[in-house]
Amino acid sequence: RDFNERCAQCSEVNWGLTDGGRFYCRSCHNVTERTREVVNADFISNARIQTISKGLRKQEKTDGGCEWYVCEGFQLVLKKQAEALEALGVCPQMKDEILCNFWRRYLQKSKQAYCNRPAGETVKALSVCDSSTDVDSEPERPSLLHFSLSESEGDLQTDCSFASSTSRVSESTSVCSGSVDGSLYLMKNQREKLRMTMPMTLSFCYMALLWLREPMTLSDLLRFVVEGHIPYLNVFQHFPEKMKLCGLDLKIFCVESWPVYEEVYNKMLELAAFLDLPRFPDITDSCFLHPDMLCMKYLMEANLPDELHNWTCRVVKKICIGEADFLTLVPGNKSTRNVKYDVLAAAVIVVVLKLLFLLDDHYEWLLSDFAEESNKNNKEGGPYFEFKKWYKVIKCSLDVEQKKLDEERAKYLWRCEKPLFYSAKKKSKVLKRRQMVVNLQNQFGKLSGSVQPAEKPKPSSFQLSWSEENTDGSCFHGHSLKGILQEKCGLLTAMNPAYWLCTVKLCTEKLCGHLAHYREVDFPQSYHFVLRLFSFILRIQPSYIHDEVCVIEHKLFNKKLCKKSKYNTGLRK
Repeated sequence: RDFNERCAQCSEVNWGLTDGGRFYCRSCHNVTERTREVVNADFISNARIQTISKGLRKQEKTDGGCEWYVCEGFQLVLKKQAEALEALGVCPQMKDEILCNFWRRYLQKSKQAYCNRPAGETVKALSVCDSSTDVDSEPERPSLLHFSLSESEGDLQTDCSFASSTSRVSESTSVCSGSVDGSLYLMKNQREKLRMTMPMTLSFCYMALLWLREPMTLSDLLRFVVEGHIPYLNVFQHFPEKMKLCGLDLKIFCVESWPVYEEVYNKMLELAAFLDLPRFPDITDSCFLHPDMLCMKYLMEANLPDELHNWTCRVVKKICIGEADFLTLVPGNKSTRNVKYDVLAAAVIVVVLKLLFLLDDHYEWLLSDFAEESNKNNKEGGPYFEFKKWYKVIKCSLDVEQKKLDEERAKYLWRCEKPLFYSAKKKSKVLKRRQMVVNLQNQFGKLSGSVQPAEKPKPSSFQLSWSEENTDGSCFHGHSLKGILQEKCGLLTAMNPAYWLCTVKLCTEKLCGHLAHYREVDFPQSYHFVLRLFSFILRIQPSYIHDEVCVIEHKLFNKKLCKKSKYNTGLRK
């Protein structure tokens, strides 16, 4: 007789039969303890019961692999990344509470887990599965990762139609990839339900860091990825041996490019809106992500005087970009412009340098000559800041570090140590070829006496470090700005009365893709050098910082821009 009891999880009556003879719900993939002997195939067709294909079971017997889904692979990647961030000092709460809950919510929203079968959904199988119903077959296995980011948590079943639909794919489909649903995953529309990709794993991590207000910006996160402190490139080599990765899986998990700031950031915004997250915790003046805090950090790394921090704070306060309502992320709110905290802080410093030194390839050198003469006669207090001397010191150090970075990227081996193969037939050839390559490399290494690569340097928040204990005068942190300031109405103001704008009118970001045009030949070399310095520190394009500089300038000089017809002579396009 038919098994007509309702499922305990989804309350539907839609039962299938596993190879072990136990009933499973085809709607939510829940397996019950109820078993039944099957007499013949006619009974199966009458009772509308289907069995799980035995193709993958046979695969396990031949090559030792097991069934796994693409979302399980991404879950393992997230787990490895969260553990690496925890090793870097991030709060342990990030992995087990914040990131895990974000991931569960994503699986539910994308109908991959924690959900009932969507109403009216029709599953199209690529081919008819094997309908064998041997009751003596091996018992079914639980999911490989149990959809949990922490081993201490209980098993979390994939109660969704996604898993049940992929189980109906034929054995010929599974040959194309190691995962069960690799073929179906690539057939999906990329924009459908925000399909998971490798860059999105970093978006998940940054979203969790932002929720906890951790002292790590997106540029820091991406730099740690490139330096190898956070698993991303060739992360699939950390997969368990039973998770066979081949064929179409490589298109999903194999990364052959560096993560891009804009892509990761934009996907984070899409994810936050897709998950219907509430307003993030407020970014207050005591948080590391506040512009005042980040400006202090970047001033130290750029080897600029400490006194400049007072000016950055004045600019932040003047244009109200230090308010919690401006800095705090509200997912889905299109009325406000989203904040890139590291880019904003760097842009504030650039604007302050323009206010004080103009950066027009002329005025900053005059001030530098004046400060040099003043230092010869200055016998009390700290030395005056010389822009020319600072430029020479920074340029020398920046050129060395940039060359080192370019060489490291050029020498990077995109192929991982773990051999990859696109089909089971080519596995033996790939393994043999890989072993030959390793043997040849070892032999040539011994003949040439090549030095073994140095150990990976420890992660640091600073790429450029400067110490005031140096006797060569290469540290400018304690230098004074009095040589370029004048007192007016009880306040110190810049001797420079003029200012040039990067652009008079901002572009429409939705139409142009940016707020302002940037070409090096159109701007002074001093201005470009400062942008280049901060673009190296943040590992982003100078045009990103230039866009933010233009926005800050328009906020700072809003009243003058409204009367630009009267003050047109003081503006530069």
